[in-house]
Amino acid sequence: MKRILFLLAVVTATAAALYAVVPFAGARPAAQTATTVKVTAKDFKFILSKKSARHGKVTFKVVNKGPSKHDFKIAGKKTKLLGKGKTATLTVTLKKGKKYRYICTVPGHAQLGMKGTFKAT
Repeated sequence: MKRILFLLAVVTATAAALYAVVPFAGARPAAQTATTVKVTAKDFKFILSKKSARHGKVTFKVVNKGPSKHDFKIAGKKTKLLGKGKTATLTVTLKKGKKYRYICTVPGHAQLGMKGTFKAT
């Protein structure tokens, strides 16, 4: 009888310990999702839906609403040249606390205003 009571106590203690530990064993920090920034290119300016975003992956969804062809370059990556009504998606990884310059690389367009800075917080 003592053996059965001992085994019952061990099983109960083990079950209680597992119940307390198991919910935390599988817990993981929430995965960081990419921030999306909408970029509208017009002659001769960019309109961004946000001027800053949390550091990490940032996705820029670019649409050209101007009559001239444009591209969008930031953090060493750029979209293809986009005609009127065309879109492109560009994903970059930005470092915390850093400012990134963005431009249209078509000759003369940045000088006419197609440039700016974007901050990673």
